[in-house]
Amino acid sequence: MPTKSSTEQLGEMSPAPREIEVPAPTAWPFVLALGFTLLFAGLVTSLSVSALGGLLSLAGCIGWFREVFPHQHEEVVPIVPEQIRLTTERRVVERVPVAADQVRAWLPVHTYPVSSGVKGGMAGSIAMAVLGCAYGVLKAGSIWYPINLLAAVVYRESILLGPEQLYSFHGESFAIAFVLHGVVSILVGVLYGAMLPMFPHRPIVLGGLVGPALWSGLLYTMLGLLNPLLASRIDWFWFVASQVAFGIVAGLVVMRQATIPTRENVSFALRAGIEAPGIIPPRESGESR
Repeated sequence: MPTKSSTEQLGEMSPAPREIEVPAPTAWPFVLALGFTLLFAGLVTSLSVSALGGLLSLAGCIGWFREVFPHQHEEVVPIVPEQIRLTTERRVVERVPVAADQVRAWLPVHTYPVSSGVKGGMAGSIAMAVLGCAYGVLKAGSIWYPINLLAAVVYRESILLGPEQLYSFHGESFAIAFVLHGVVSILVGVLYGAMLPMFPHRPIVLGGLVGPALWSGLLYTMLGLLNPLLASRIDWFWFVASQVAFGIVAGLVVMRQATIPTRENVSFALRAGIEAPGIIPPRESGESR
């Protein structure tokens, strides 16, 4: 005599539920978000706005906590079964012909090595330094003025110097400006090396105009809030011109470097270094692993 399977017996013993419990809707998360927004907005507006934000944040935390402790607030929702019937008027399924050895390529197919970005950043830093020193000589009357302003980004004592001292040489400010300029230029050069392959058409427009414009606008907004005294002493016309010179020179140097295929387009065995016959050439007997 045939017997029912365990799955059928379990289905008869535990019928599908007709209701489920879900968390009850609450507005406390929105109150908490509004409180945090006003709390930080008061840092640049008024103390009363921060005070209101603090009260709303505290009320939101307490109200939201009471929604889940000691018992979670839930509501019962009925389950309405819906019969879904899929129909189609097509009689033949169209298929796209794909070759057996054809694989989908990850774009970009070729990219620049990290060394090209480092070279571009160093070349761009020289062009930027030349324009910065030219501004110091032609506009400020001292080559040390832009150097002291650059050091003031991380070295506050440089911006607090008097007019005579700001136009003179200081060893600490020069060392800080030299290291800061070199490190940031190399990092931006590496970023250019990674971005330019994504924009093969007119890459100099991206590196020499769009990138410096976005970076200068962001820095102008942030510096005006963080250090207004430093922002008031910067000639933004010369600053943007030096950024454009950096972008053009760095982009030209990067584009002249040889490209390499991206690692995403090779097999996993080749990327992982697994000895797979037919994919990786056999190693010599004396070659180290």
